[in-house]
Amino acid sequence: MSDKKIIFLDVDGTITDYENNIPQSAKDAIKLARANGHRVYMCTGRSKAENPPEIWEIGFDGMIGGNGCYVEDHDQVVMHQLITLEQCRHIVDWLHGRGLEFYLESNNGLFASEHFREASQKVMVEYAKGKGASEEEAEKSAHAFSDVLIYGGELYRDDLNKVSFILSSYQDHLDSIEEFPDLVANTWGGKGEHALFGDLGVKGIDKAHAVRVLVDYLKADMADTIAVGDAKIDIPMFECCAQSVCMGSGGDEAKAAADWVTTDVDDDGMWNAFVHLGLIEDNR
Repeated sequence: MSDKKIIFLDVDGTITDYENNIPQSAKDAIKLARANGHRVYMCTGRSKAENPPEIWEIGFDGMIGGNGCYVEDHDQVVMHQLITLEQCRHIVDWLHGRGLEFYLESNNGLFASEHFREASQKVMVEYAKGKGASEEEAEKSAHAFSDVLIYGGELYRDDLNKVSFILSSYQDHLDSIEEFPDLVANTWGGKGEHALFGDLGVKGIDKAHAVRVLVDYLKADMADTIAVGDAKIDIPMFECCAQSVCMGSGGDEAKAAADWVTTDVDDDGMWNAFVHLGLIEDNR
């Protein structure tokens, strides 16, 4: 065991608040931790193209993306497991057949279905409001999300990390499990049967698997790992890392699975977590 830690940070609701703002205290905590010799990686459902410059400018040692299918250390690709072109065709045709709008998540961009812009506004407003945003903040967040998507692009692709689609009902998710036994099906954007999106990704992949791949690549020790997140999708990462912290604004299941719960994301949650873990000193 070393006194230098390897820290894995979820992005949405952990580094950023639910309007995609990054608290200054979170930026400071990450920079100070790295200055103290700790390594810090994003570990997120986002694909590389989904992170705006403001996140990269904080400074990271690398990232795990697509909920674990992509692993990068200092611009070196350690692992990248993709949805195949054949699987992508099956997904796109199935979603079109059900009249479900979707976007394809790639490191080269986020490629939206024909009517996703109109269909997603109400859903993304609901998502942001469910995370505590005001009506005005939620509207702004929904438009900002839509603006990063690419419309009219090729939808049969061989560079996909995962696919997200708007649920018309929870049954869409249940049916996707049956339709795609060769993929892993999840939901996001809400709790349980109130989830707003389904997603499909590479089978056998999760954040925990990716963490182990990266730690092995670094020839490091799992005893030196720390996970910080806020959602059910982060629980495998919590369980595999030596220490885990859930944001105070996180979900109940994630809080129950974590070793410690910090304050809300926009109430210095990251800073307080890093101080609690002894990664930085509270010198403010």
